[in-house]
Amino acid sequence: MSETNNVLVCVAWPYANGPRHIGHVAGFGVPSDVFARYQRMQGRNVLMVSGTDEHGTPLQVQADKEGVPVKEMADRYNRQIVQDLAGLGLSYDLFTRTTTSNHYAVVQELFTGLYDNGYMIKETTLGAISPSTGRTLPDRYIEGTCPICGATDARGDQCDNCGNQLDPHELINPRSKINGETPDFIETEHFLLDLPSLHDALKTWLEGREDWRPNVIKFSLNLLEDMRPRAMTRDIDWGVPVPVEGWQDNNAKKLYVWFDAVIGYLSASIEWAHRTGDDDAWKAFWQDPSVPGYYFMGKDNITFHSQIWPAELLGYAGKGAKGGAAHAFGELNLPTEIVSSEFLTMSGSKFSSSKGVVIYVKDFLAEFGPDALRYFISVAGPENTDTDFTWDEFVRRTNNELANGWGNLVNRTVSMAHKNFGEVPTPGELTETDQKLLDLAAEAFDVVGRNLGDAKFKNGISHVMHVVGEANAYIAETEPWVLAKEEGAKEPGSRLSTVLWTALQVVSDCNTMLTPYLPHLSQRIHETLGREGVWAAEPEIREVTDSSPAAPIGVGTPDPAQTYPVITGDYTAQQARWARIDVVPGTALAKPAPLVAKLDPELAETGPEWAPVQK
Repeated sequence: MSETNNVLVCVAWPYANGPRHIGHVAGFGVPSDVFARYQRMQGRNVLMVSGTDEHGTPLQVQADKEGVPVKEMADRYNRQIVQDLAGLGLSYDLFTRTTTSNHYAVVQELFTGLYDNGYMIKETTLGAISPSTGRTLPDRYIEGTCPICGATDARGDQCDNCGNQLDPHELINPRSKINGETPDFIETEHFLLDLPSLHDALKTWLEGREDWRPNVIKFSLNLLEDMRPRAMTRDIDWGVPVPVEGWQDNNAKKLYVWFDAVIGYLSASIEWAHRTGDDDAWKAFWQDPSVPGYYFMGKDNITFHSQIWPAELLGYAGKGAKGGAAHAFGELNLPTEIVSSEFLTMSGSKFSSSKGVVIYVKDFLAEFGPDALRYFISVAGPENTDTDFTWDEFVRRTNNELANGWGNLVNRTVSMAHKNFGEVPTPGELTETDQKLLDLAAEAFDVVGRNLGDAKFKNGISHVMHVVGEANAYIAETEPWVLAKEEGAKEPGSRLSTVLWTALQVVSDCNTMLTPYLPHLSQRIHETLGREGVWAAEPEIREVTDSSPAAPIGVGTPDPAQTYPVITGDYTAQQARWARIDVVPGTALAKPAPLVAKLDPELAETGPEWAPVQK
């Protein structure tokens, strides 16, 4: 871990072309927040950044469908996504957007550095055009048969089946994903990122990645085998202007959305620094090579984070075969680890708003709140394999584990202590049974912490729930309700007081270890245990003005007077720390309210009205 105690957490940028569904937050949202919250509890200085990705054809296509200007639509969905992610408790230091003056300026600086160092080359290429609209079709919006392996659903930029990079015109029977028509291919001039000249530097870096998930490193190394220059500009009027004379005022040419989107991690860090009042604060996270940077995303974004983004960083620093000079931002850190999740599916299909296979985060939060969704994603999400979401499994996990297991342990332990003592009782001499449970909980901090530090979130929460199960078994074995009938049961040091004190200590321990996973619930349990103040800090939404120390160039740049919402928060004052907190005898306890609502079993069969089970 970092010598400076800093940790950078970079979270995939959701497209602002619609509300987010639970498949999105299963891949990038909840895992990154669990990780960031754990790091903060370890006393580390975390910078967690992201925002909405608002450029490119996906937004233009949706704006056309809705019959509104693309910026108007982006503004609306940006606000919805901010509300959803804040409601889920994702503790961003800054969640911003790509349509800011700051982002445009940072992107143009990266492009200029790559251009000056010789890694942006100009070529005439074949571009795909929609015959019906005359608009450019991006590579990812064209599908066809792979000319290498024969897979029938290869995209115009790569084949997920064999991992090879492709050009759209190479596909057999190419078709538009938008409307199924066969694209026309015309000659057009573009700037390409010269990936072959960065091949050796990328290879050396990738071969040094020892701790990556196997699916990520294998896929990334395969990308090296067929590395070609890749277009970084597009024939489109919605995006960041190309900062080259003769291009910057050409509104028909913009930078590729995936060139600018990955730079968002850096631009968001720079905006965060500016908003803290220290414009240089970002440098501690990006220029110190001892600071680790963790990138969270779904598996369909691996290529942009293990190939395109590192190539941009290497070329900007002059680290490729062509050499080159350092530029304004200096030498920037490459990713330490890419934490990629598989897909959360529904009835075996990828979540897809366009296909109607969808459960929106906003609907889920409105009916069930954040805890049940965060729990399901953590314990049963697509960490290593594609996972199918079913209402049956959601109800089972919520009722049997979250409510009957964890919620019931807290409720009955605190209720019995409150009823018999009104406070945390004073224990007597511990038996072997008491000590065994206390030791199990104490040792779990290392086990769970090691898994969280390694981004093995499912292993971590499963171990905490094992301790919860042992605590419930301990109560069943010791029968405090029977002990309460014994003479002197309510005296300090009695067997009843010892059993309940032991159970309360383990409840406290499990609540601490579940805090990264269930911050909302952990705050309520903190208060149920008679404690005060903020245990687990929550994010807040602030309205800000587009202020930037640097101005972008070209046509179609953002209005510097625009306002927009960001997610931010003060997480330094929270009490949560990754260590046992002793339960103190004499601490007043209130009668607890039910913590986890059980779901109607019928929900497993029908689903809610807004996402019914398909019979």
